[in-house]
Amino acid sequence: MADVMLEIKKINVYFGVIRALRDVSFYVEKGEVVALIGANGAGKTTTLHTITGLLKPASGSIFLGGVDITKTPAHKIVSMGMAHVPEGRRVFSLLTVEDNLRLGAYTRKDKKEIAESMEEVFTSFPRLKERRSQTAGTLSGGEQQMLAMGRALMSKPSILLMDEPSMGLSPLFVDEIFSIIEKIKKQGTTVLLVEQNANKALSIADHAYVLETGSIAMEGKASELLNDERVRKAYLGA
Repeated sequence: MADVMLEIKKINVYFGVIRALRDVSFYVEKGEVVALIGANGAGKTTTLHTITGLLKPASGSIFLGGVDITKTPAHKIVSMGMAHVPEGRRVFSLLTVEDNLRLGAYTRKDKKEIAESMEEVFTSFPRLKERRSQTAGTLSGGEQQMLAMGRALMSKPSILLMDEPSMGLSPLFVDEIFSIIEKIKKQGTTVLLVEQNANKALSIADHAYVLETGSIAMEGKASELLNDERVRKAYLGA
């Protein structure tokens, strides 16, 4: 493993007596886009919530840049270089686009650097620049997804975790969101992508894992999984 940014080792998570994750292990190398695909209820969001500290595993370990963060509170994980774009976008609908972005930089102190990051976000998302004074609740679903991504990037993360970024978006916006993810990778940010649109996810990812009922069922290069007969039948509608 060349340069591992994130490593998950034998994570088990329970909701009461239900075992939601079973010995889940995988890793994300620096500079990669890694996709985690699977059906609804497979445990994808639970995995992300466990990595970001929103859920605590019953057993297992999580390492970020070689540091054990298994017991680290969620708010401290952000300042260690991890940002999370949650499912359903969760923008602050009554605040302006600009204020939403500023909230993304809450762990940072240097005002000049925050202003530079804001300009970088506006360069990546020109539509947000046009709407910087609008309240977030007046944006379309696709624009809100862009805002959620921009807000996460304001913390200057070394790794970005994204939960179902294409959910509920028109095909045009889906294409735009995925091309932005590719751009984020080119800018040097590592991405862990949870996505039901397996076709799209596998087409931009370097490596991928298939989660089935709380366990990793398959893994490999994304290009190989894209052409794998079992994956095609189960997730690509082939």
